[in-house]
Amino acid sequence: MVQPSLAWQQVRASMRGVLLCAMIALSTMFVSEHFGGPQLLYALMFGLTFHFLSSHPGLKPGIDFCGRNLLRVAVALLGARISFGQIQTLGWPVAVMTITGVLLTIGLGLLLGRFLGRRREEGLISGCAVGICGASAALAVSSVLPLTKDNERFTLLAVVGVTVLSTVAMIIYPLLTQVVGFSPAQAGVFIGATIHDVAQVVAAGTLLSVAGNTAVVDNATVVKLMRVMMLLPTVLVVATVFRKDAATQSIVVDGEEPADQVPLIPGFLLAFIVLMLLNTTGQIPKRLIDLANELSLVFLVVAISAAGIKTSLADLGRLGLWPVFLLVSETIFLACFAGVVLLLT
Repeated sequence: MVQPSLAWQQVRASMRGVLLCAMIALSTMFVSEHFGGPQLLYALMFGLTFHFLSSHPGLKPGIDFCGRNLLRVAVALLGARISFGQIQTLGWPVAVMTITGVLLTIGLGLLLGRFLGRRREEGLISGCAVGICGASAALAVSSVLPLTKDNERFTLLAVVGVTVLSTVAMIIYPLLTQVVGFSPAQAGVFIGATIHDVAQVVAAGTLLSVAGNTAVVDNATVVKLMRVMMLLPTVLVVATVFRKDAATQSIVVDGEEPADQVPLIPGFLLAFIVLMLLNTTGQIPKRLIDLANELSLVFLVVAISAAGIKTSLADLGRLGLWPVFLLVSETIFLACFAGVVLLLT
């Protein structure tokens, strides 16, 4: 058990770094709210400009706390917005299509990564980011992978890539659904099944919601939440697989606990499950669900700010163009898969 004095020392050691990340997050939210644009991308870019402070001994503990612990809290709070009843809203065929698309995209990431000679972690991070929920998924999966510089660099590039691609899709996909001739219900399913980040899904659905008809944005949101629901089992499987690998190889990375001492199910995933079950049974008031959603977004912005501080542009440049190819290929595949299934059914 941690002694109170030691715990207070840890809090004091982290405080300045946490305040730095919070300051960047507040600046990000102000700019996004008043001038438009994606908060997560702003947070990353603002954070990169403070990279020179990443190794400061008085700031590093707080930056590390925001980039890992606070991120896990943000992921856990996502459970409050999900319920099993949402699957029944659109029916099992849509759920099967959505889940299949997620699994195939993750599989494609692993196959492309192996074909290109990239590390397995890169295929996982990119596939989960595109298939599930963008930057949130990339950060959540990365948080249970070995804590290495290569993983941190690729995760940051994945966050940038999926945020940019999601913003582009937010503009192009609504036009594409009109050209193809999708009905409002089909357009909502397509948008929810293909665009990476939740905010862009809602924005794209809103663009097609005219004259008070909210079918598109409603369907898009529900399908997107189905994909977000896949985050829990995916992270759990990844954590289990890499835990076993690390235990076999007796690896201790950057001061982390040995693999056999790491819990099989991380605490933040248990919190995710509890919140999801409570929401399914209607035990969480709507105002608390809204509060959890807002806090999740705030913590995620703070976490990405910290991740930006820890990464240099030179480090990102060393990754080359192959990660970009991975993300673009997976995005195109997911859009083609969902479009073909909807046209055929």
